[in-house]
Formats: sequence, C-alpha cells, structure tokens
Amino acid sequence: MGTLGAILKHPVDIYPLLKLRMAAKHAEKQIPPEPHWAFCYSMLHRVSRSFALVIQQLGTELRNAVCIFYLVLRALDTVEDDTSIPTDVKVPILLAFHRHIYDRDWHFSCGTKDYKVLMDQFHNVSTAFLELGEGYQEAIEDITKKMGAGMAKFILKEVESIDDYDEYCHYVAGLVGLGLSKLFHASGLEDLAPDSLSNSMGLFLQKTNIIRDYLEDINEIPKSRMFWPREIWSKYVNKLEDLKYEENSVKAVQCLNDMVTNALIHMDDTLKYLSELRDPAIFRFCAIPQIMAIGTLAMCYNNVDVFRGVVKMRRGLTAQVIHQTKTMADVYGAFFDFSCMLKSKQQPTPAAVLVLSVSENGSFMYKAVTFFAKMPVDNSDPNAVKTLSRLEAAQKSCRESGALNKRKSYMIRNEPRYIPVLVSFS
Repeated sequence: MGTLGAILKHPVDIYPLLKLRMAAKHAEKQIPPEPHWAFCYSMLHRVSRSFALVIQQLGTELRNAVCIFYLVLRALDTVEDDTSIPTDVKVPILLAFHRHIYDRDWHFSCGTKDYKVLMDQFHNVSTAFLELGEGYQEAIEDITKKMGAGMAKFILKEVESIDDYDEYCHYVAGLVGLGLSKLFHASGLEDLAPDSLSNSMGLFLQKTNIIRDYLEDINEIPKSRMFWPREIWSKYVNKLEDLKYEENSVKAVQCLNDMVTNALIHMDDTLKYLSELRDPAIFRFCAIPQIMAIGTLAMCYNNVDVFRGVVKMRRGLTAQVIHQTKTMADVYGAFFDFSCMLKSKQQPTPAAVLVLSVSENGSFMYKAVTFFAKMPVDNSDPNAVKTLSRLEAAQKSCRESGALNKRKSYMIRNEPRYIPVLVSFS
C-alpha cells in the first residue's frame, strides 16, 4: 500500500518507474553465462541494485572492469565493517587484500547475508579479475592496496578532526573516484581526470552516505561505527551517540546541518569533473549518483528524522533522476533544483506546496499553493550563513552554464520559497 500511495501522490513518477522496472529486467537478462561472471553480476544485483542499474550505461569491456572493481572494494569494505573481527586479524587482511585478488583460492568468511556469500565465494571475483586487461588489473590493484592501507590506519585511529574526516573519506571513497578515472582512461574513452576532482567526486558521495547512515552506524552491534568528526559533533554534544536522543533534537539538527555544509564544499569540483567527460555512457554512469547525493543532502538537511530512522529519496524520484539524466544541462538543472530545496529549508515563511500532474499531451505541469509554515530551524542556525554561501556559489555555476532552461525541472521556479517534502519524500 505504501508504494501505491506514493504513486497516487506522485503520478509523474509512473512512467520513470516503469522504465526503471524494464531496465532492471533487461539488466538481469544481461548476466553472462560463464559461472564466475554470472556470480559477479548476480552478486552486484544483490548488494547494490541501484549500482547494478547505473553500470548498465557502460560498454561491455568497461562494465566488466567496473563490476569487478566494485565487488573487490565491496569485499574489502565488508572486512572493514565487520566489527566482530579482532583488530589483530582484520588489519593484516586489509593490508594484504590487493594480493588476495590474484589468488583464485582465497576467501575469508565474514559479513552477513549477501556480503557473507560474496566473501565465501570470492574466488569467482578473483577468477573474473584475472580475465581483465592488464591496464584494468593494475588500476584495481593500486587502488585496493591504497584503500586497504587507509582502512587499516583508521581501524587504529578515530576520526577526530575535519582533516581526519577528509582523509578517511579519501581512503574509502576518494580513491574510488581516482580508480574509476583510471579505468575510464584505460578504456581509451576519457582523458585522465585530475586527482583533486576525482577525489571530490568520491568525497561528495561518501559524506552523503555517512550523514544519512548516522543511526545505522551508531547502533551497530557489537560496536558502534563512528565516522562523524569530533571537531564537528563536540560543538553540540558530549558524545556522538547523544545526537540520537530526543532531548537533544535541536543540537542534533544543528550538528547535522554542520555536516551537510561540510559536504557541500565538493559541489563545484563535482560539476567540473562531470562537465569534462566526453563519453555519454560514462557521463551518465558518473552523473546519476552525484545527483542522488545532492538530492539526499537536500532531504537530510534540517531533518531530525536522520536521528530517528532512514531518510532517502523516494523510489519514484530516483527513477526520475535515472530517466532524465542525459546531458550536462540535466546535471546543472538538478543541482540547481536540489540546492533550491535545501536553501528553502533555511527560510521560515512563506512556503509553497508543489502539486505535480501530467497534462493531456503528456507534459509535466507544476502548480504551487502558497501558505505560511514555520520550519524547525531557520536562519538562526549557526551554520546558515556558510551553508547559504556554498549553495549560492553552486547555483551561480549552474546559472552561468546557460543550461538551466534546457531540461525538465524537479521543482517550480517562480515561487520564492518551497516546501520540498512533497517532491522529495514518499
């Protein structure tokens, strides 16, 4: 009933959802017949359905390399995430993981559910890895070695400062950005992107995930996972876990907004990286997750529900992003729209409900109903000025691109303020 209710609330989602369903079925039919490759693509569908869809944008050779890259790093991450593994066992595995990918017989039992299956049958991933071209193998090995070393470092070290936070995110995600850029270059389809831009692509996604997953990480058993930097959260509470308690809601939201503001610093680099891609398939593969990230940040900002449960984009809006993202104009438009949504949450009054419908000729129609509503936190938020500055800088880049009128909008333009909840949530 929940899904049906969401569709009835957002009829504009119906066509993109149907397209998404068709794409998922097509992706399942594309699974190769060889047992080790069948395992890899089936596992990709099980551990990340969204990534399994996005990866279909790529040609076969590059798609295979990215699939294996993802599974190798997912396996490495499974070792890091398993809090039941003693440190003296975990650290050597992380440091040697780049060698294990060459060993068809290596496996290590850890993780739960699908991740345990991945680790128990890792020999399938190694077998597929050894069939990749040498350039792809070298890139994957290099990034795996660096990431394993970085993860091992932070097993023994807490995230204290913002510099620590950036370093940790570099190891677990910035390196993914660098690795993907190397794979794109090895394919001959792209020039090698600057490391700083590739790093920012990863950091923007990782910081979004860390913000969104606060409650899941802090409630991890047998031991909490704490990635929010002490330099930020200690301004608001004495212990990181205090943010989840209702009596600390105001401080929790202020801390959350501080974290979101920190993530927004990577927007300009992300836009620059995407604008320099040449291959349409690689562009879509890279652009869709970045739009999902800015959309998720827009929903998390000023939202106490981050400390109560899961906050994420509704499936219909995700389908719209996948369906509509084809050109850089779509990226500029999405970043501008979601920045407007985020910025509007700083404003207490007035507000507008967006009513979306489809006209008789099938085009989108947006209708705004204005009313006054008090937001939980307004411009008195201690980070509001910095947040606004970063949003306006990104919006300036989007406007100066000259592309804002060349794509379908996620929201209406002629109202000064919005309640984005009806567009963003189910």
